Amino acid sequence: MKRATMTAPGTIELSEVPVPQPGPGDVRLRIHRIGVCGSDVHVNHGRHPFTSYPVVQGHEFSGIIDQVGAGVSGLHPGQKVTATPQVTCGECRPCRRGDYHICERLAVQGFQAAGCAQDYFVTKAERVVPLPDTFTFEQGALVEPVSVGVHAVSRVQSVRGRNVLVVGAGPIGNVLGQVLRADGARVLLTDVSDFRLDVARQCRLELVANTRRETLASAAAAAFGEDGFDVAFDCAGVEEALTDAIANVQKGGVIVLVAVYGGPIRMNTALIQDRELSVRGTLMYQYKDFVRAVELIESGEVVTGPLETEHFPLDSYAEAYAFIDQSRDRTMKVFIDV
Repeated sequence: MKRATMTAPGTIELSEVPVPQPGPGDVRLRIHRIGVCGSDVHVNHGRHPFTSYPVVQGHEFSGIIDQVGAGVSGLHPGQKVTATPQVTCGECRPCRRGDYHICERLAVQGFQAAGCAQDYFVTKAERVVPLPDTFTFEQGALVEPVSVGVHAVSRVQSVRGRNVLVVGAGPIGNVLGQVLRADGARVLLTDVSDFRLDVARQCRLELVANTRRETLASAAAAAFGEDGFDVAFDCAGVEEALTDAIANVQKGGVIVLVAVYGGPIRMNTALIQDRELSVRGTLMYQYKDFVRAVELIESGEVVTGPLETEHFPLDSYAEAYAFIDQSRDRTMKVFIDV
C-alpha cells in the first residue's frame, strides 16, 4: 500500500509498505478522506511545538471498516466510520480521573504517533466512531474539527443566552461558531478575510465582522449593544487579535484559547487581573465529543458543505500544502483523497 511520510518540514515522500494486520481489539480501515488542518500546516512549516520528523500525518479522516480483529463486537466490515486519534496511557492521574485527552503521555496520531496518510490504517476498536450511511466521506472527515468545537464550548459552564465572540473564521472558528449557535449562544465571528466571512454566512452565521475595516469594539457594539460579549474563543492564534479580545471582553469574562500558537505570545496580565478574566485552554476532545459532533452534522445544526474547498490525491500531498500556502485567504478545508 502507499504511505505518505513527512521526512522534514515541507518534504513528503511516498513509499510502498505492507498492509497492516489488525490484532485483537483492532479494526483495519480503508481510508477514503483526510482533512488538512491548521495544525498540519504548522507541521509542514516546521512550527508545530510538539511534532518531530519523520511523521505520517492524518488525524481527521473517514473510511470504511475493512477488517476487524479478534474480540471486536458492534463493528463490522463495510461500515462507514471515523476515529479519535489519541493514544493514551490509561494510568496517569488525568487518565484515571477521566481526562484522558490530556494524558501525561499523550501521543496524537499524525503528530507524535503515525497517522492515517496511507491506504489502510489500523486503530483500536474503542476509538472508532460509527457514521450514518448518509454521511459523505467529507462530512466524516469533518467530525474531528467539529469535535474540537464541541469540546471547546464545554470549557465554559453554559453559553445559552450569552453573547460570544469567536476570533478567526477558518474551519475551526466556523464550526465552533455553529456549535455555539446550536447551544443557544448569540455569536459574533470576526476575521480579516471577506472570503471566510462569506463562508460563515453560508453556514448561517449571521453576525460577522472584518476587523481589518472596523474595530472589534464597534463590531461588538453593533452585534450586542452596550452589553458587549462576556465569552471569547480565540481560533486565530494571532497575538494582536487575542490582545484585542482581552481588551474588549466584559469584566468577569472568559477567554478560551483554541488556536495552536506557532510560538510564545504575550498577554496583558494586568488587565486579566484587574477585570477578573478567566483564561482557559482547550485541547482536542473526548469520544463523547465525537458522538455529539456526528449528531450535530446529521441534524443539519452544523453545516459542512460550504467548508469544502479542494481535493488532492495522496500522491499530491505536497501540492495540497502548496495550494494552501498560495490560497490561504480563499481556502477553508482541503481534503486528501486516498
